[in-house]
Amino acid sequence: NWLTDAGCDGVHSLNLANKNRSTDEQIIEFADLEHRIVITKDADFVNSHLLWARPTRLLLISTGNISNQNLEELFRPVIPTLIAEFHTNSFLELGRSGLVIRS
Repeated sequence: NWLTDAGCDGVHSLNLANKNRSTDEQIIEFADLEHRIVITKDADFVNSHLLWARPTRLLLISTGNISNQNLEELFRPVIPTLIAEFHTNSFLELGRSGLVIRS
């Protein structure tokens, strides 16, 4: 909810047709059709992006175990930068030390 509270139009996988049973391919297809960014900790999406450019836009969260509150504290200040960077880049990574542009 804090992403949508920050003005982002977010959709959680629980809101997809198959909810948490959605396959990676279904998530990718939805994101690409809707021109959305996949935000994940799952390396499978990284492999898919690097090999097949799917999903089209990817934000990898590489913080390891982190509380939702700490993730929000890390994420919220960089939202404007994320939005700007995704205009020209397709793969970003957010870790405890900050934002890295991958491509």
